Amino acid sequence: MAQATAAGLTHGAVAANPASGSLKIRVDELRPARGFEAKVLGLTEKKKKKGHRGVTALRSELQVIPAEEQNQYVQGIPQPGGTSAAIWSKPTVGRKTKIVCTIGPSTNTREMIWKLAEAGMNVARLNMSHGDHASHQKVIDLVKEYNAQSKDNVIAIMLDTKGPEVRSGDLPQPIPLKPGQEFTFTIRRGVGTADCVSVNYDDFVNDVEAGDMLLVDGGMMSFLVKSKTKDSVKCEVVDGGELMSRRHLNVRGKSATLPSITEKDWDDIKFGVDNEIDFYAVSFVKDAAVVHELKNYLKDAGADIHVIVKIESADSIPNLHSIITASDGAMVARGDLGAELPIEEVPLLQEEIIGLCRSMGKTVIVATNMLESMIVHPTPTRAEVSDIAIAVKEGADAIMLSGETAHGKFPLKAVNVMHTVSLRMEATITAPPTPANLGQAFKNHMSEMFAYHATKVSNNLGTSIVVFTRTGFMAILLSHYRPRGTIFAFTNEKKIQQRLALYQGVCPIHMEFSADAEETFNNALTLLEKQGLAKEGEHVAVVQSGKQPIWRSESTHNIQLRKI
Repeated sequence: MAQATAAGLTHGAVAANPASGSLKIRVDELRPARGFEAKVLGLTEKKKKKGHRGVTALRSELQVIPAEEQNQYVQGIPQPGGTSAAIWSKPTVGRKTKIVCTIGPSTNTREMIWKLAEAGMNVARLNMSHGDHASHQKVIDLVKEYNAQSKDNVIAIMLDTKGPEVRSGDLPQPIPLKPGQEFTFTIRRGVGTADCVSVNYDDFVNDVEAGDMLLVDGGMMSFLVKSKTKDSVKCEVVDGGELMSRRHLNVRGKSATLPSITEKDWDDIKFGVDNEIDFYAVSFVKDAAVVHELKNYLKDAGADIHVIVKIESADSIPNLHSIITASDGAMVARGDLGAELPIEEVPLLQEEIIGLCRSMGKTVIVATNMLESMIVHPTPTRAEVSDIAIAVKEGADAIMLSGETAHGKFPLKAVNVMHTVSLRMEATITAPPTPANLGQAFKNHMSEMFAYHATKVSNNLGTSIVVFTRTGFMAILLSHYRPRGTIFAFTNEKKIQQRLALYQGVCPIHMEFSADAEETFNNALTLLEKQGLAKEGEHVAVVQSGKQPIWRSESTHNIQLRKI
């Protein structure tokens, strides 16, 4: 499999020789050089190892093996000389940050879905704004076929609702518009002339006022509202261009007074329930009531599907805390967010939303325009590379590709860029900060303390973590603490295996559990070694904790260090 491995410093090794000086001095002696020359120019030799998607490790020799042999983006990461100072053997590891790919005309074939999965896709996103149920059913069936055949990888399925989009109507041909020109939007149906077009939203006239700025496709064109009548809004073109059919419309600083879940959305949600998908991404969520309504519907339907809220409207910002509390995670949907709010606010909101999700134990995805130029170009802009790096460094669980993989010319290269940039950034994050109040999200569970200490073991000794779960709870909890080692989450539920594919640092593995704990532990460690995920002689931390006891009493929790 085309994958990447990384190794870095093991801080736990400083304990090997207590007489060798102060802790700070010993750590400084083991820490690799941080200068540019050491990071980039110091590479003299490349070594290739077989690894596994979605995992990363830290040891005294730092090396990255690209996802593909002829990778043009990452040429190497430094290897400070000498053998490992650690007393522990080196784990084999790879990328932690997950990749969400939107499936569309460029990628909706069996061949392309297989290639995306092997390139690094962890979640397949279905955009219900495009296509019909028949086309999406084909993709769902192909992903399920891949999951059934793959021995060491799994892809989750996310259904993204269309939401209450305000769009312009159909035009016989694109209309060229210049700054200063007058143009009218009307709620009358079927209008499409050189100076007037219909809008699909009956309250459009009531929602806008003179002086508002109307944006087309997030700012590709803009119009200043001058006046309005009972059925029309008269504007002046500020930023011109070609107005085409069915363009997305936003009013700067305002959200449409439409329900977050439309009739079409409910139909699509039922479609997701019937197909047992893993996640909903709900568009234009304005308050927590929307999330509660959907979760109640899913409970009544007996559907175990997690709800991701898309933060993309001005109205959602004052309610961020309650919205995220009610959900299972959030998506920073920067396109519409930057249309309804000043664009300079978007990076600050991204950081705030990631931090809030981290502190509340919720998954978080950064989306929109991450590699927009790669829709038509084979290489990214340097700003796009930095954008990915910032999302990884801020602590996002996942980063998302939209048009890049849905209808772009270079979908596999786009995934490869995300893979290698994420991997490179993860190799530099030696101690990701844990939010001070993360424990409050799990304060009713003794498991929170054991997740914390398992993370300490992983970070200090450089070990991976093994956890057995039927609900996914303990694996998700460990993920939010961001241990440096991989979280190998063994589950006997295929549904849980797929869900865990979204969470940072988690490598979900399906395995039937034995009634005997020791037999199951041995089977799991043997499987890790057989699949090249761990090596003989390597230590792992085995965590027994969580909501649902497995081979233990409810009051007993433990962490074991085991040697493979």
